[in-house]
Amino acid sequence: MQPDLLGLEISKGELRRLTGFDPEDVFRPSIMADREKRLGFFMNEGLVALALTPIIVGGIYAFIILPAIGSSIKLGILLLILVPIAVIIGRSLWRKFTCPHGLTILLDEVDKYHSVINAIDINDQLATSGNAQSSINDRDKVISALQLIREDLVRALKTERILRDNKKLLANNQELFVNNLANLQALQVSSQAGDYAEFLNQSLQIALDVQAEISKLQSPRR
Repeated sequence: MQPDLLGLEISKGELRRLTGFDPEDVFRPSIMADREKRLGFFMNEGLVALALTPIIVGGIYAFIILPAIGSSIKLGILLLILVPIAVIIGRSLWRKFTCPHGLTILLDEVDKYHSVINAIDINDQLATSGNAQSSINDRDKVISALQLIREDLVRALKTERILRDNKKLLANNQELFVNNLANLQALQVSSQAGDYAEFLNQSLQIALDVQAEISKLQSPRR
């Protein structure tokens, strides 16, 4: 991946800092629509459940079952079956009640943003190998658009967290609601027929979605 694309990515560490959540712990319905992500999600949940099961079962067995009724292999086996299921269900309920809906939408937009970056990276690789033609001017415009999108995404994630952590947004944070939509639209109009016009259209759609979500976050608190 070329350096200008690497600089556009929003790392998991940055997302964690911006949102206060580990992005891997935020359940999103969109994950279920992607086979690879769905498989990864269930595998991760299974591993977490298996890791916690010996600790939980050991604690229950040592401090509740043994003092109450003594040694019981049947109860031990039953716990080994029920505890992982309870852990998975408990984690799902915890996500449902602790992860704000607005945050899940914004993280989906981050995924779309990274998908555009990955598509450009693939196009770059094809162009380098001689399998495709790449217009430098159009690519530069898309990179500029993605830089604006990145700013809007970071701003939106900051806004969501401020509104989540505070009942009322302070006046000195109003600049967080400014977005780069006009600049993106100008870039799109100037490159309608370019090789990268589709990437610009995708970037504009992300910007529109982010702006709509910020408006939703704002309106209930006015």
